[in-house]
Amino acid sequence: MDPDAVKSTLSNLAFGNVIAAAARDLQKEMVAKDKAQAAPASHDEVDLDELLDDPELEKLHAERIAALKKEAEKREVLKRQGHGEYREITEGDFLGEVTGSEKVICHFYHREFYRCKIMDKHLKALAPIYVGTKFVKLDAENAPFFVSKLAIKTLPCVILFKKGIAVDRLVGFQDLGSKDDFPTRALENILKMKGIIDEKKKDDDDDDEESESKNRRVRSSTAQDSDSD
Repeated sequence: MDPDAVKSTLSNLAFGNVIAAAARDLQKEMVAKDKAQAAPASHDEVDLDELLDDPELEKLHAERIAALKKEAEKREVLKRQGHGEYREITEGDFLGEVTGSEKVICHFYHREFYRCKIMDKHLKALAPIYVGTKFVKLDAENAPFFVSKLAIKTLPCVILFKKGIAVDRLVGFQDLGSKDDFPTRALENILKMKGIIDEKKKDDDDDDEESESKNRRVRSSTAQDSDSD
């Protein structure tokens, strides 16, 4: 056999083995790369499963449920104390009402005064929204003792109580632009500024907007029915 031919054949075989080995290495590298790219998705799935069983998350969830339950119980207690609605009280009720809650808004009014009726409308709208504050009204004609003690000269007069102490008041519509057509939001903002009602949460605002939208639709429907009559 020709020695040169043998060398050539061996050389070709060695080169072929090198190429095959290189191909295998490249294939391994590509497989490893594919696995590496796929790893984050798999890792995410594992993390999500672990998160669902995370004791810290379960603890936070339990604390949130407990807080909501406590808040609901608090609201029920306040409602039993007369919160959540705009109520009329008598002179005999007055002291017990204003000292029985931390925050109280009391409207001294006259039945025949138009502006007192306007104030009634706005306070009635706010009472169920701000359950943390008690909203009441007292006929000034039937409460001469407290009208004198509180030096009430002009009606409507809305007196703000904190822990049984009169801390501020709204006399007439002086703080409301002295106009009869002020929006409920104007009174609401003043009461917030004076700290007698709390800031609402965003979801509460959304609920109010939805409620107001429904009220507008009802009023519109009523007006159309009236026009058709």
